[in-house]
Amino acid sequence: MLLIIILSLALAGAVFTKLSGDKLASKVAFLFSGINVIATGYALKLASLGEFAQLQFASAWITSPKIDFLLNADGLSILMIGLTNVLIPLIVLASSSRKLENESSYYGLILFMQFALIGVFAAMDAFLYYIFWELTLLPIFFIALFWGDGNKQYRSKVVLKFFIYTLAGSLFMLFTFIYLYQQAGSFNINDLYALELSNKEQYWLFWAFFLAFAVKIPVFPFHTWQPETYTESPTAGSMLLSGIMLKMGLYSMLRWLLPIIPTGVEAWTPVVITLCAIGIVYGSIIAFKQDNIKRLIAYSSLAHVGLIAAGILTVTKAGFQGSVVQMIAHGFNVIGLFFVAEIIFRRLGTYDISKMGGIRALAPKLTTLFFIVVLASVALPSTNSFIGEFLLLFGLYEYNTILAAVSGLTIILSAVYMLRMYQRVMLNELKSTITAFADLSLSEMAVMVPIALVIFACGVYPHYILKVAEPALDIILKNTLR
Repeated sequence: MLLIIILSLALAGAVFTKLSGDKLASKVAFLFSGINVIATGYALKLASLGEFAQLQFASAWITSPKIDFLLNADGLSILMIGLTNVLIPLIVLASSSRKLENESSYYGLILFMQFALIGVFAAMDAFLYYIFWELTLLPIFFIALFWGDGNKQYRSKVVLKFFIYTLAGSLFMLFTFIYLYQQAGSFNINDLYALELSNKEQYWLFWAFFLAFAVKIPVFPFHTWQPETYTESPTAGSMLLSGIMLKMGLYSMLRWLLPIIPTGVEAWTPVVITLCAIGIVYGSIIAFKQDNIKRLIAYSSLAHVGLIAAGILTVTKAGFQGSVVQMIAHGFNVIGLFFVAEIIFRRLGTYDISKMGGIRALAPKLTTLFFIVVLASVALPSTNSFIGEFLLLFGLYEYNTILAAVSGLTIILSAVYMLRMYQRVMLNELKSTITAFADLSLSEMAVMVPIALVIFACGVYPHYILKVAEPALDIILKNTLR
């Protein structure tokens, strides 16, 4: 029943936020998302104690075809729900300092996005999961289209490209679920896990599944929608896309792809991991050449999620553990980076790095907290990304030494482009065009400080994440290696 409460809070929050009017919208959205953090905290406590029975809900829904309203949060799901519900109030708070048109719709869509994301991570009926998967596309489409930056005509083309990419990928997944239903007579995930599919079936089904997830993550070469969409979206849209939405694809690889199609995974893994490794190097090199800070962060994200996807496909316990830790770490880090880009844009009116420099002299608080996020992004020991990247590379090393060495370049390359970006933005000489630059406000501190605390907390003590996720990951690993 607790999952229904968490899900209902998000949906109710979306409705009440829309009805509250523009003046109260951000406050109502923050209130409902804050209450959801408390409920989610209780769920995470239950998960740490192994009491997952209270995190289940099952009800018959449609008789023919047999579809159940089946929700279940094991360790993997509850961690992803926790990531979603902790980040949403930070995203709401990060947006509240910027005046927007029709704020009730804007914040209502953010909470509706939260509702759909929770559903994706909790649904254990394939059809129900697909409904929530598609629902996530609607709010982010409208957020990016109506509240984005830059030229509206160009933005419309970018957002339409994103919509078509993700919708087309989702259709492949729908066809796969329909085929699996015909074999199992059910959309229940446990029935799909029990299927004995032929090698030929799995070879084809693998790509139908993988394409849907690869577009969402995104994995090279299915990434071409990402940089423009991240850049043209408002900061909240970029945060939702990078901080949470791309985790849907990574989570789904673990939850749905590997255990249902293990032979297909084994057959095609060399090809896909190679694509991931190419994406890691490609994303890092392109990031180094960017002058737009949002585009740099977008390409950086491409490199980091490529490593996570590669780690998952090694089908090793270390790879699985590293993927979960890194999904959570990346969520906080990338939101911190995008928020800093937003803060600078509010002061200077530009995302162009060449027009920045010397900001440290005027904003010491921003300088310090930004540096913490940058260090986390380059996986400095004691920050949240370090243990995740270590486990991912360890899993890749167990799978293939050469691929591990190539993928490991992400640590070196990310240090190069992130520290270079930090130097150009915050250090060097103060630009003559920058006559004033206010340091962090109280509301901005309320976003950046929690991110910094999580960076060190997860970096120093990742045991909680590993402990909660372990039982679920063991089941997925067992089903994949059967």
